[in-house]
Amino acid sequence: MTGRSRGARYLDEDDVRTRPGRSSRPRTRTRPAHADAASGLVIGVDRGRYTLRVDGATVIAMRARELGRKSVVVGDRVGVVGDVTGNPDALARIVRIEPRSSVLRRTADDDDPYERVVVANADQLVIVSALADPPPRTGFIDRCLAAAYDAGIDPLLCLTKADLASPDEIVGVYSDLELPVVTCRHDQPPDALAAELTDRMSVLMGHSGVGKSTLVNALVPGTDRAIGVVSGVGKGRHTSTSAVALALPAGGWVIDTPGVRSFGLAHVSAASLLAAFSDLEPGAADCPPGCAHLSAADGCALDAYVDAGGAQPRRLASYRRLLASRAA
Repeated sequence: MTGRSRGARYLDEDDVRTRPGRSSRPRTRTRPAHADAASGLVIGVDRGRYTLRVDGATVIAMRARELGRKSVVVGDRVGVVGDVTGNPDALARIVRIEPRSSVLRRTADDDDPYERVVVANADQLVIVSALADPPPRTGFIDRCLAAAYDAGIDPLLCLTKADLASPDEIVGVYSDLELPVVTCRHDQPPDALAAELTDRMSVLMGHSGVGKSTLVNALVPGTDRAIGVVSGVGKGRHTSTSAVALALPAGGWVIDTPGVRSFGLAHVSAASLLAAFSDLEPGAADCPPGCAHLSAADGCALDAYVDAGGAQPRRLASYRRLLASRAA
């Protein structure tokens, strides 16, 4: 007690009050199971808000934090919690993305390493090309085919404006690919296309001005998708600004996408593209590892396989045309 006043209390370390640090709270990586989440289909994406179809109701939702950096795209099947009644002032929450059956990707160009997911869970890619105004571009069609084969999605070529030009030439270009083709005219309803879309999840892809929005308005009456005109330089103006999925009257869904000017294939490998040519695949067994399948001079065994009667020469030519489009 020396040096202290007689009435003072002696303090030791047990009397010191310490404030717990922020990290003292136990943390866990366990996420809520959300077993009661309703199932929804993403039919539209707009600036961080997602339009869903949940049990026949149209619901607006946002992403939950537990999704992290996972992207949500049109065609995704998701688990959603909150108000899913479709009330105009309600905002639900997407808490889960169900496993995807397919993913259609593209890159901005062929040397861009960043892949952009166009749509999820589509089982058919409808490549829309006008026969005139603007004229067909086989390079773009080839690229869409490569992306479809890589994603495991059935391709369908839809040729519009058949009242302005004959489809015979462009159909002949793809006859060896066994590619299904439908033609549409301005003065007739697209009945042949509608039959191909029934009970399927189909995505329409094409340059601006080829008539995608016109087709969608005919397939789904009352949709009123904006219709543009073709500029004087032969390039269409963008009319659809975001992808949207629309229910077809006879069953199924059609996804209208914004017109694109380029379709990069940096994500598509020669091996994945070869999977679309089952008649050529056996010949690749004798190719060296990592073969680019460009020519016999590079060690590719496909030429010898075709010469021996394993497949038709035009099939190898078609495969290499797609590879050339990828590498252009």
